[in-house]
Amino acid sequence: MSIEKMEYVSLAGMAHELDRTLEKCVESGCFHICDPPSDEREGVRRPEGENPYKELLKRIIAVDTGSMIEFSGRDPHDPRYLDELKLRQDFEAAEQRLLQDNKEITTLQDKKEEYEQALMQLSHLKGMNIDVEGLFNCNHIKLRFGRLPNESAVKLSYYSDKELIFVSYDDDGAYKWGFYFAPKDKMEEADRIFKSLYFERIWLPDFLRSTPEKETERLEKLVSDLNREIAEKQKTREDYIESVKDDLSGWFCRIKYQYDIYELRKYALIYKDKFVLTGYVPKREMDRFTAITDTLGTVDVVDKPAENTRDQKVPIKLRNNRFERPFSMFVEMYGLPSYGGFNPTTLVAITYTLMFGIMFGDLGQGLVVSIIGFIIQKKTGNKLGGILGRVGISSAFFGLMYGSVFGFEELLDPVYKWIGLAHKPIEVMKQESTMPILMGAICIGVVIIIVSIIINIFESFRHKNLTEAVFGCNGICGLVLFCSLLAGLGLMMLADTNLFTLPYVLGLIVLPVVLMYFREPLGCLISGKKYKLEGGIGDYIATNFFEVFEFLLGYATNTLSFVRIGGFIFSHAGMMSVVMLLSENAAAGASPIVIIIGNLFVMGMEGLIVGIQVLRLEFYEVFSRFYDGDGEAFEPVAISYDTNIE
Repeated sequence: MSIEKMEYVSLAGMAHELDRTLEKCVESGCFHICDPPSDEREGVRRPEGENPYKELLKRIIAVDTGSMIEFSGRDPHDPRYLDELKLRQDFEAAEQRLLQDNKEITTLQDKKEEYEQALMQLSHLKGMNIDVEGLFNCNHIKLRFGRLPNESAVKLSYYSDKELIFVSYDDDGAYKWGFYFAPKDKMEEADRIFKSLYFERIWLPDFLRSTPEKETERLEKLVSDLNREIAEKQKTREDYIESVKDDLSGWFCRIKYQYDIYELRKYALIYKDKFVLTGYVPKREMDRFTAITDTLGTVDVVDKPAENTRDQKVPIKLRNNRFERPFSMFVEMYGLPSYGGFNPTTLVAITYTLMFGIMFGDLGQGLVVSIIGFIIQKKTGNKLGGILGRVGISSAFFGLMYGSVFGFEELLDPVYKWIGLAHKPIEVMKQESTMPILMGAICIGVVIIIVSIIINIFESFRHKNLTEAVFGCNGICGLVLFCSLLAGLGLMMLADTNLFTLPYVLGLIVLPVVLMYFREPLGCLISGKKYKLEGGIGDYIATNFFEVFEFLLGYATNTLSFVRIGGFIFSHAGMMSVVMLLSENAAAGASPIVIIIGNLFVMGMEGLIVGIQVLRLEFYEVFSRFYDGDGEAFEPVAISYDTNIE
């Protein structure tokens, strides 16, 4: 199809109307904002200042509500949230309540964690039947709890002359758990000794009072009480969040709306007390856009065809029919066309659907792929689902031609006999079909290449690139050379007729090659321009020789590249024959399972490979001949309810 015609729109008004104007542009849903032309007049400036909604927006996003709130789907113009002062007050009250709840829960969780840590430490002290608090309250000695590696424990005898004692009350095979004590004035020396022995200290909390067994019982009860209290607090917090979540979403959407509107101010130019905004609107949407902006009253709207703008890159919006629309994904993947260029979506939709169906021909598998694709498209809106739906129908059609249904090659034979056919329209599995199928694949490639060259010729003429249109490898000379070689070789192989006479060779092969060799000076000649030789005559001869040689080699390789179409026909038939062979050799009960799994495997693996190979043919053999893909996408300004704020 075509590319949407665009209008270049300028909006000018009083500076205090800027925000309202931006709101109307967003409301229209069809205004692609862009930087206005540079203006060097004194006093012309961009709006300055920090976004006044940034701090509040970040606070709303930062409110800890877990996964209970989704910040979207609320009307930013809801009357409940238009009063900014009340909005701030209501939010701050909710924020303080949630902060207090979180603080109380965190305090309880920290206390619980402290008790659980103490319980873990006490688990190693149960062999010590002694009052912990009494040990800590000794007046003349200090002690340290921990564990000592068994290999270090045997070295304690070396320090028998020191005033320290190590008491072990547990042994886990690798460590001795216990404590050492020493007089207060000797504890520093004792610490150094045990550090050298790799003693790992356990810090016991000061709230321990009795024996480890009694303290363990007491702390377990405290942890149980804390778990109950935490659960109650969390339930209260969740109930409160549930009661205010709609308001939180509404506050976010309203403030994010104002935040984004303020961010759009950077595209405006301010001169004294006036502003200017510029952008693009699809021509078909211009009346609706004007009707919306007319409500601004004092703002002037001026539009002109986008073709008349020079300093701005016109954004591209593809215009496709219902069948083609999903295939625009492939065009966008490669790159959008330039404004006024050629929209290749129609060509892609037809050729991709055709080649995929030929390479992946199976009536049953094609219908399954199509149904899955249409379901994906309906549920998610994904363009890939739409593509699968269309190529699946193509696969089903060619599967009908091949007589293949989930790998069963004879299932449709009664149908062919009923309609009067002696056999399948296309016999894939017979040896005598190999060459016709491969030659047919090459013929498909030849047609696609010729169409691509013709498109390039028309586009080059339209953009007044006479060098490429007439003398390029994808121009008139290239088309004549390519068709002449194919006609000569084809008649020689099929009809035993030799077209390569001297006039034929000189006029239709040698002459186009010579013209392509001198394409640059000849292009300048017919364009009325002066040709300037760069690099010297020797460099020109060598460079153009290799370029023309590359052109000739490219014609051959590009044409033979389409042989893969026929190759995948045989590949698909071969894989399904393997599946059927495995099912025949399997047990009676396992045979249907083998067929189902085999079909799923082939649909998944070969379907993916075929899809990639067809896309490769589109990009390398078709797009490379006429398409630049350097366009910029049309993106109307909109509010993004994204929580990622810079």
